[in-house]
Amino acid sequence: MASPTSSPFATTSSIGISRLSSISRSSVWRSNCFPSSSHHLFFTKIRTSRRAPGLLPVTRVASDRDLKETVSDNGVSNLPSVHEPSSIASSIKFHAEFTPSFSPEHFSLPKAYRATAESVRDALIINWNATYDHYDKENMKQAYYLSMEFLQGRALLNAIGNLELTGKYAEALKQLGYTLESVATQEPDAALGNGGLGRLASCFLDSLATLNYPAWGYGLRYQYGLFKQNITKDGQEEVAENWLEMGNPWEIARNDVSYQVKFYGKVVDGSDDKKHWIGGENIKAIAYDVPIPGYKTKTTINLRLWSTTVPSQDFDLASFNAGEHSKANEAHQNAEKICYILYPGDESLEGKILRLKQQYTLCSASLQDIVARFERRSGNSVNWEDFPAKVAVQMNDTHPTLCIPELMRILIDIKGLSWDDAWKITQRTVAYTNHTVLPEALEKWSLDIMQKLLPRHVEIIEMIDEQLINTIIAQYGTVDLVILEKKLREMRILDNVDLPPSIAQQFIKPKEQKSTIKSKGKSLTEIEEPSSQPPKEEPKSSTVTLTEVKTKKDALVEEIEEEKVEEEEVEEEDEVFLKSDPEKPKLVRMANLCVVGGHAVNGVAAIHSEIVKDEVFNSFYQMWPQKFQNKTNGVTPRRWIKFCNPGLSDIITKWIGTDDWVLNTEKLSQLKQFAENEELHEEWREAKRTNKIRVASMIRERTGYIVSPDAMFDIQVKRIHEYKRQLLNIMGIVYRYKKMKEMTEAERIKSFVPRVCIFGGKAFATYIQAKRIVKFITDVASTINHDPEIGDLLKVVFVPDYNVSVAELLIPASELSQHISTAGMEASGTSNMKFAMNGCVLIGTLDGANVEIREEVGEENFFLFGARAEEIAGLRKERSEGKFVPDPRFEEVKKFVRSGVFGIHNYNELMGSLEGNEGYGRADYFLVGKDFPSYIECQVEVDEAYRDQKKWTKMSILNAANSAKFSSDRTIHEYARDIWDIKPIILP
Repeated sequence: MASPTSSPFATTSSIGISRLSSISRSSVWRSNCFPSSSHHLFFTKIRTSRRAPGLLPVTRVASDRDLKETVSDNGVSNLPSVHEPSSIASSIKFHAEFTPSFSPEHFSLPKAYRATAESVRDALIINWNATYDHYDKENMKQAYYLSMEFLQGRALLNAIGNLELTGKYAEALKQLGYTLESVATQEPDAALGNGGLGRLASCFLDSLATLNYPAWGYGLRYQYGLFKQNITKDGQEEVAENWLEMGNPWEIARNDVSYQVKFYGKVVDGSDDKKHWIGGENIKAIAYDVPIPGYKTKTTINLRLWSTTVPSQDFDLASFNAGEHSKANEAHQNAEKICYILYPGDESLEGKILRLKQQYTLCSASLQDIVARFERRSGNSVNWEDFPAKVAVQMNDTHPTLCIPELMRILIDIKGLSWDDAWKITQRTVAYTNHTVLPEALEKWSLDIMQKLLPRHVEIIEMIDEQLINTIIAQYGTVDLVILEKKLREMRILDNVDLPPSIAQQFIKPKEQKSTIKSKGKSLTEIEEPSSQPPKEEPKSSTVTLTEVKTKKDALVEEIEEEKVEEEEVEEEDEVFLKSDPEKPKLVRMANLCVVGGHAVNGVAAIHSEIVKDEVFNSFYQMWPQKFQNKTNGVTPRRWIKFCNPGLSDIITKWIGTDDWVLNTEKLSQLKQFAENEELHEEWREAKRTNKIRVASMIRERTGYIVSPDAMFDIQVKRIHEYKRQLLNIMGIVYRYKKMKEMTEAERIKSFVPRVCIFGGKAFATYIQAKRIVKFITDVASTINHDPEIGDLLKVVFVPDYNVSVAELLIPASELSQHISTAGMEASGTSNMKFAMNGCVLIGTLDGANVEIREEVGEENFFLFGARAEEIAGLRKERSEGKFVPDPRFEEVKKFVRSGVFGIHNYNELMGSLEGNEGYGRADYFLVGKDFPSYIECQVEVDEAYRDQKKWTKMSILNAANSAKFSSDRTIHEYARDIWDIKPIILP
């Protein structure tokens, strides 16, 4: 466990830039962080050799020249300011020699990148330590953002941009014989995420730092990422990412910060009246810290990533020496593989266990770290009731759900709190962001697997579930069992699990009610045989003989037996209400646990949050409406306009008259007054064309295809999924191509605007249908791009291995961007926001954040098509009843695909998914056929608008001018105010 006295940001390799310019070849400065209240860095000068002072030669092969700097005999440089290009160049040279990761012979490009990054890191560490020294001193409330993904992209340009040192670093590298751009391209993207979930988390960290909010991010340090995507003749091929092979200069291993994480074992009752989780498998989670600088501020927050291993003593030396090498290293392999891959395949039992291990490792290590920090900052007066006043934990989707039982376990089993106190603290601390309405994405874990892997947590979850059941019964009562059963089935955390015995007893009829069986208002005992006593005198007509009585009794017995059977059948029906189905799996519904265990639940777009309340968690919303909020996503304007699109950023600053828009995006609206200015139009189009030329170069380098920058760049880049409907896009392209082939050259030129249709995104390795779509796109591209009749009128490109760095090229060059998911299925989307900010016009459905983007930019500046969210259920019902009639143009396209025009691959499975009325993988669940007619008709409108470049440029300007709402700064302010209750802290 981390030492409570050590600074979490102390490092034995941090050297400020101000010191670097004064270091000679004959001396080395080492920094040591001594435990103290202020955690100041102290520098010690150690003489290491008697080389002649004054020279620090660094040779670059390309120029074959020595780069030298004169340093005085006392080791102090006469250079000017610390952030002048010459001082920065000196810092880079120092790192090239004294913190090398490459051989010393040549100052190669990779070595130049590494040394430059380490030079920047030095400046970050100074601010980093100052930030957390101040936070420790102030002991204010801090937010902790837990996410399985952080899709950061490259860090170098972002860091020097936030430090406002871009120009000076460019000049320093020029002095060393390199360009900043060439050095920056040496950095691999950090393979810590895949899609919008991870990119959102990274945007949030940037905004948190920029806005001076006290916060940390927590994630896992994946060695091989999701995968690196290659495109071959067979479609997508997955290979392991190699982003860590050359080391990561941005991270600092905190070998003194580690926590034990346990799996398996058993739970026993101790003599201290506490539960003890013993035995099993123990691993060690080690912290790796990454600095996250804010823009124009000293605040530098932390992203802490966990890596997993076991102590050296767990290596079985005896087995190794006996030749059983795999057995000897088994413990290490089991631990280390937890952080090998993001989202390992979970088709197998082993894959499911590994994913659950990943999620628990993130939660356990992070919560232990958070608790340790709370205790350290509290000093000798730890008051656990203050925990929610000092800590806010945000779960980014359901992956960190185990935070809830883990925090309960720590508080009860380790800190000795009562259940009630621990539960109140947990609920006030934790909050949940929902990112999906897809049922398969609302995680459900096998109870059997969880019971085996995390036995103590299952006990806690069972108790939470029991509390929830009692709450539901108290809310709805037991009079109407139909309603109660419906609510329990929807809301319970444990699915298909028997009710706890204490609750089940409430639904068992008392025995005395069963012992007397009545028929027509009389019990069997009321029909008596004649008494031996003399009967009362009655009218003659009412007397009966013994035989008559027996006959009547036999008849009633027969009738009663029939009713008894009917009553037993009713009892059996009651038993179904109480019992689980042995044919179905027992599951833990993680989303339900999130809602129950947290104080806030938020969606990520206005329409999504309404769906969350009305459909996904409607029963919870009826019970706890105060928990539910909307927090529309946002993206950072630093990375996604200023740094990735400097040409457009300069234009915006020129016309607005200030660069304050980078921090206050509301000022972008000032562009609207110039929306029809011809001079602005000319500059705007020129910036866009410059970006398109860069993309054309990248496409040629990566795919071999040559595209024209004079064509419209039409881009759809996102994770490959059926609901995102890349299939609709490519089917529309096929229709366009077929119509072109049916025309003369003159007719084609008259009818169609030249387009380059660009796709990018990864299909999960086990998602067969998504991989079929990738294969189909690449086959269509190959056919169209080699058709001499079509030429530059239509090109199709699939950019392999789409990531943040590719996005930073594509988004500034885009003119039309497709966000065409089935309405009601995309929670928000964030790429749509990035495209709009960069002056791209969107075509899309009323889904996710598209709804709000269209409201902000204006209906006339957004191309809308397709069914509405409220229509989807009815359309699927219509399909299942066989009433849907496909458009002839859609049938025409499917027939064209099946004709073999795009190669010998059999696309019957892919086309078949769009046909039929029911069945798995059939019936066009995502309504491609339904929306196809309006989609291709909308594309005609796009062509018409693009022909009028004045109109199109105005639409582009107004998209950027009206995108202020979609800054992640606005989103973070809302989280801080409405959920986390944290305030900005300005460093002195």
